[in-house]
Amino acid sequence: MAITREAGALIMKIYRCDFEVRGKQDASPVTEADEKAERLILERLGTLQSQFPVVSEEAAAAGYVPEMGQCFWLVDPLDGTKEFINRNGEFTVNIALIENGTPVLGVVFAPALDRMYAGAIGLGAWLEVQGKRQAIECRSIPEDGLDVVASRSHGDADALDQFLNGRLVRSLKSAGSSLKICLIAEGEADLYPRLGRTMEWDIAAGHAVLAAAGGQIHALNGDVLSYGKRDLSNPHFYACSADYC
Repeated sequence: MAITREAGALIMKIYRCDFEVRGKQDASPVTEADEKAERLILERLGTLQSQFPVVSEEAAAAGYVPEMGQCFWLVDPLDGTKEFINRNGEFTVNIALIENGTPVLGVVFAPALDRMYAGAIGLGAWLEVQGKRQAIECRSIPEDGLDVVASRSHGDADALDQFLNGRLVRSLKSAGSSLKICLIAEGEADLYPRLGRTMEWDIAAGHAVLAAAGGQIHALNGDVLSYGKRDLSNPHFYACSADYC
């Protein structure tokens, strides 16, 4: 948690200033905040007693992916770069520990909102806001319908409508980054369908928090998402509370 806070503080220094936006080979945006936060996180993880490989977004974009092995760290130093660029505060620092394809530990920190989510298998999940920590868990689905959360910057309205067809939906709201998954973990939403391209580092930390809170992330065929695939990409999926799963 200390590493994510330190990375978040660095990101916020850049957030408050003018910064350059560049395009990566896949046309997605990148800023100096992405790169500097990643360097800091890699340095800090390298000092830990347990030395696991680290798979991180910007290094992977540059062509460097280490042998992952049974356990490895999965890092997105700035999830929601478009939210960062648009200065709406809905971006996060994501760090997850993967064991045998499963996210067993995850931390998601939204520095602009001062919201820290964390979860681990066997230990539960919690939310820390302004130094106050509270346990969180998925809620039971309301009788009058689902509260659905969708991507703010990567929405596909037609695909979402088709997925939700036949389901009783009470509300639909948008959010950025891994905050969508964390909203389900803290009992503020019930379902997040993602029907577009994502990478493993985008969701692994949020997945760990959600699983520790009693929820899960499934591919559309019902399989639980796993990590450490050769191309590090995710299939289309839905994150859900325990009742829905």
